[in-house]
Amino acid sequence: MANAATGARRLLGQILKDHRAVSQGQIQEALAAQRDRGGQIGQILIELGMVTKDQVLKALAEQSGMTTVDLAKIQIPKDVLAKVDPETAQAFRVVPFALEGRELSVALADPMNTAVLNDIGFMTGLTVKGALASEDAINAVLAKSFAPEDDLDALLDTLEAQAKGSIDDAAALARSAPVVRLLNHILLAAIRDRSSDIHFEPYEEEFRIRYRVDGTLFELRSPPKHLAVALISRVKVLASLDIAETRLPQDGRIELLVGGRAIDIRVSTLPTMYGESCVMRILDRSVVSLDIENLGLRADDLRLVRDLIDRPHGIVLVTGPTGSGKTTTLYSCLNAINDPGTKIITTEDPVEYDLDGVVQVQVNEEIGVTYATCLRSILRQDPDKILVGEIRDKETGQIAVEAALTGHLVFSTLHTNDAPTAVTRLVDIGVEPYLVAAVLEGIVAQRLVRRICKKCKTFAIPLDEVLMELGLTRSEVGDRKFAFGKGCQECHGTGYRGRMAIFEFLVMNDALSAAITDGVSLTRFRDLAREHGMRSLRDSGLRAIFDGETTPEEVVRETLASF
Repeated sequence: MANAATGARRLLGQILKDHRAVSQGQIQEALAAQRDRGGQIGQILIELGMVTKDQVLKALAEQSGMTTVDLAKIQIPKDVLAKVDPETAQAFRVVPFALEGRELSVALADPMNTAVLNDIGFMTGLTVKGALASEDAINAVLAKSFAPEDDLDALLDTLEAQAKGSIDDAAALARSAPVVRLLNHILLAAIRDRSSDIHFEPYEEEFRIRYRVDGTLFELRSPPKHLAVALISRVKVLASLDIAETRLPQDGRIELLVGGRAIDIRVSTLPTMYGESCVMRILDRSVVSLDIENLGLRADDLRLVRDLIDRPHGIVLVTGPTGSGKTTTLYSCLNAINDPGTKIITTEDPVEYDLDGVVQVQVNEEIGVTYATCLRSILRQDPDKILVGEIRDKETGQIAVEAALTGHLVFSTLHTNDAPTAVTRLVDIGVEPYLVAAVLEGIVAQRLVRRICKKCKTFAIPLDEVLMELGLTRSEVGDRKFAFGKGCQECHGTGYRGRMAIFEFLVMNDALSAAITDGVSLTRFRDLAREHGMRSLRDSGLRAIFDGETTPEEVVRETLASF
């Protein structure tokens, strides 16, 4: 199968230095730039003008024990190109370029992507040898010779007949060419459409596949029922799960380079009456910006958030239901305060994105690594700022309070409908009201609403029933027009493309702290918070409507409980 280099990998900078391509001083300069902004050292050296792409490619080849190939100078025979299907080639950025006897040579741009060579070997029955090529050269061949099948219906028609002769061995079936091709196509389409989740759902008479795009599920054409076991087994193989175990839930992780982008996929399987249900959560780092400037905050709200995260101690909470963007907001806040002079430690379940310069701890309750135990240990690690993934019980809440009282700034999340309810929630789980009042600095509640597609955005005067749902009068709106999307190819006819957050900020002051200590009712506390400047989620949504960024339907759907 695939060739693999053995032994310890040499550092890329050292190889380039041995080639006399760079000096030690240039390596140190590139490493300093890498610490500041992240990224790969080879790419940074290229951006700084210290080396060429060819020099980095040769160094990477030496590091991985491969050769290099210049695809632009090769005329690749059609029968060699046909050894790899378009979906696999496009998804994993690989190009077969030579066949000598039973040995197939395959070019790839990422030397860490060698696992795909094993799959190609299994599918073709050939010995596969990898070689490194430039990303530009691979993209050129892919664009010319490997146009993927855009029509899933056509692919399913083709694969249905091929897969009917299924075999009993789940492992072999999971690696069969039709199944690999179909899953690669599904992944490519999901990532292209910026899906957050892929659902594989077996039922008695059908096997259903659905995507979640911008928070809404869309159903694809159902594949043949007999492909369910094969497709889910294929996912489990990629996630290093036990394909023979179908009676227990399993969780795994897949790291892929798809379409030249680093994709992290969380896999969860669940036994059902008619087979295993599988959900793949896609974490595409290229479409998630962890920059506080890109959260969609208005200038005054951004200043407020910066003031909260710059405070020396206390607790800052972000609340909202699952999938409301809490993690992105918290990570963006951590990025904003992440510098060499600040020690930041997080405890999460799971760790969703790697943050350079931040110590991140994975919760594992099966072996006793809970939020509470992690938090106790973190306090002995001399941190300045702490992120607790969620305050879900009295013990975690009390330790978080202790951390805040001893000079740490603690970030965490709660599952509540709005900001004022977070105070009630903390008291309900057992944290004393006077402690809540003493350490709480601010609460941010948020929701995600779909953004109107820019390609088909149009405007119309809102109907009276729309204004009534929003709690507005005609006199308040006047002749103002609201935006909506007519539906186009870009947004798949939905009228929406992407999502944005709407926020509710509650910043503590003496009056609010006193109200918590006095144990006032939630209704009174909410009214008091509004008197002291809290803008509700509904108010934030109305501003987004007036700015032409979202629709009344989205705001009503996401803010009904807090209105």
